[in-house]
Amino acid sequence: MRTEPPGPQHEWLDGDAGPVMRPYTLTRGRVRSAVDNFNLVAFVVAADVDPAGQAHLLPEHRRLVALASRPVSVAELAAELDLAVGVVRVLLGDLLAEGLVAVHEPPKAGILPDDDILKAVVSGLRAL
Repeated sequence: MRTEPPGPQHEWLDGDAGPVMRPYTLTRGRVRSAVDNFNLVAFVVAADVDPAGQAHLLPEHRRLVALASRPVSVAELAAELDLAVGVVRVLLGDLLAEGLVAVHEPPKAGILPDDDILKAVVSGLRAL
């Protein structure tokens, strides 16, 4: 029979999860990236670099580089790593400063379509 240790129990802890690291330790207390904030839909692509030269990086940095071997959005990276988007933006800023990734921002929205065009599109969709 298993007995519970005295004191408050933390049911949110999982014995299989291993050590938990706070997000501010991953970013070394930084809340902003060295570069401007990345758009959530910006695509990140890893540069063609030697993995042996990445020994100084955190495991999260290396994971970001591995995931960005194909174009992937900032939001997808955050979801895959199960980290806050702000933390991923700071980590991506580190990688961008070292030349390990390239970030391709979506084009800025130009002139918005005229209201008449949007109404015509809605009318056409309703007619289907």
